[in-house]
Amino acid sequence: MTGLNSWRDSVVAMIPALRAFAWSLCHNGADADDLVQDTLIKAWSNRDRFEPGTNLRAWLFTILRNTYYTQLNRRRREVRDEDGDYAKLLRSPPSQDWSLAMQDLQSALAQLPDEHREALILVGAAGLSYEEAAEICGCAIGTIKSRVNRARIKLQRLLDSEGETAPASDAATL
Repeated sequence: MTGLNSWRDSVVAMIPALRAFAWSLCHNGADADDLVQDTLIKAWSNRDRFEPGTNLRAWLFTILRNTYYTQLNRRRREVRDEDGDYAKLLRSPPSQDWSLAMQDLQSALAQLPDEHREALILVGAAGLSYEEAAEICGCAIGTIKSRVNRARIKLQRLLDSEGETAPASDAATL
C-alpha cells in the first residue's frame, strides 16, 4: 500500500505544475482546472500502466496535452449555442409524409390491372415512348395509349379516395 500512497503523493505534488501547463494551453482558469481534473482522473484510472522508475512528470504532462488536443478537436466540430438560438433555426420538414404518400402510391398501383400498371410504369416511370412500350408489350400504340390513360384515371381515383378517408380515420383515433 505504501507504493500506491507514494505514487498518489507524487501525483498530488505535480498538480501545481499541471495547472500551470494547462493554463498556458487554455488561457482560462476554469478550463485549466477542468483539464487538470480530467488528467488526474485518467492518470488514476490508468495507474497500472505507469511503469515505476519512468518519468511521472512526463507521463502526466503527456496525458494532459493529449486530453487538451482531443477536447480542442471535439470543440471545433461543435457549435456553441447556449441560448438555443442556432438550434431553433435547424428544422427539417417531416419525412414521414413522403413515406406515407409512397405507400399509398404502391397500394394504388397494386390495385391496377396488370396490363394497365405495366403500360403506366413503362411510359410514366421508365420514360419510354408509346412506340417503345408498345413494342415491349407486343401490342398496338393505340392500345398502350389507352392503357396508360385508363391507368392514370384509375390511379388518380384510388389516390383521391385514399386521401378522403385518411382524415376521417385520423379524426376517429383522436
